[in-house]
Amino acid sequence: QVQLVESGGGLVQAGGSLRLSCAASGRTFGIYGMGWFRQAPGKEREFVATIDWTGGSTYYAESVKGRFTISRENAKNTMFLQMNNLEPEDTAVYYCAAVLRWGFGFKIRMNEYDAWGQGTQVTVSS
Repeated sequence: QVQLVESGGGLVQAGGSLRLSCAASGRTFGIYGMGWFRQAPGKEREFVATIDWTGGSTYYAESVKGRFTISRENAKNTMFLQMNNLEPEDTAVYYCAAVLRWGFGFKIRMNEYDAWGQGTQVTVSS
């Protein structure tokens, strides 16, 4: 079992920045990758970014490419999402998730992730 806890959400004005963190605990040696998803009110949860836990390769949704940066600190079992130039459309609950099954390629679908955090609210005002 892997437990995930997000932090760092909040209220920010458009154009501002926030840094989300996701701390993993438990059987962290079984993590192959981690990712961020978000869910806005009335919308389905969508993929934001993912990172390979060993090599550090990253992949982003087109809507956040160039504004968001995903990173990890393996020694602390922590993943980050640096969000710059935030837009009102980025308002959502942000969830971190972990991949515990090995497989090729970047994981961008929810059913490819095996553990989820409780979410942290990000609100961007215009």
